[in-house]
Amino acid sequence: MSDFNNRPQIEILSAADGDRRRYWSDDDKLRIVEESLIGHRQAAATARRHGICRSLLTTWRRQYRNGELGSSRPVSFAPVAVAKGAPASQANPVDPCPPPDCQVEIGLPNGRRLIVPVGVEPEALARILAVVDRQ
Repeated sequence: MSDFNNRPQIEILSAADGDRRRYWSDDDKLRIVEESLIGHRQAAATARRHGICRSLLTTWRRQYRNGELGSSRPVSFAPVAVAKGAPASQANPVDPCPPPDCQVEIGLPNGRRLIVPVGVEPEALARILAVVDRQ
């Protein structure tokens, strides 16, 4: 009697059967990292949305902060123009005393975010930024 019936079946797997690693261009990485920096605690959600693990996104974010990720885009500010001589009837009324709970969020080049009240003194903000913006 043959013992072929009692032996388990053997399945041979090859590397071609599995998924291959995906390749992410620097532009894709930059886009995903910048998307993850929008808002509060968006890294895990962004990683899930793009099908990558959170640790990979964390690595990309660190490279972005250190300027190692492709051609990192420099931090820039939006230009603001103030028009002089606008008639008072057409000008939007601006409250000179904003509510005490009004805050401004500042994104720093090293990836940190600083939230300060609207009425913070410029000298105090400069001292805080000097400490927080160190790399």
